[in-house]
Amino acid sequence: MTFSTDSIKNNFSNAFDYDTQLIDAVNSTVNVFKSLSVDDQLAVLWFAYTEMGRSITPAATGAARLQLAEGLLNQIKQMSHSEQLQAMRDLAAKNNTQISRSYGILSANTKLAFWYELSELMVKGFVVPMPSNYQLSRDGSQVLEAVKGLDFGQQITVLRKVVTDMGVDALA
Repeated sequence: MTFSTDSIKNNFSNAFDYDTQLIDAVNSTVNVFKSLSVDDQLAVLWFAYTEMGRSITPAATGAARLQLAEGLLNQIKQMSHSEQLQAMRDLAAKNNTQISRSYGILSANTKLAFWYELSELMVKGFVVPMPSNYQLSRDGSQVLEAVKGLDFGQQITVLRKVVTDMGVDALA
């Protein structure tokens, strides 16, 4: 088998195109997510986290320092359902609140774990549940399907980019 600079260039170009397509898939999914309404963003997160273990790979919550987020989760658990929903909306909308500032200083992995734990608390009834009749928008459904179609690394990258951008980083 002989190698030429053309064959190397073609192989490199194909690999580069593949990597570019993977990056484009992640970035386009994140961009469409960010264009959704706040409620659809929360719904996509909810559906994504409830799909964990089936079509979306679970984030490594054990690797995150969840103890740093436990105080924040406990604060949210103490709120009324309407206050809980508003706190989640404030996080997604990046409204400057005490909860958003507390969330904003968490690491990316802790933010992933925070939303996972929040979804678990919703399932258990400690946090306002997802309305059973909530209709995800067409774009929201497309984002969710796009996330499901990604590989493990891409799924985590999308979720990490999405949740990292939420809240208010008072230190920034």
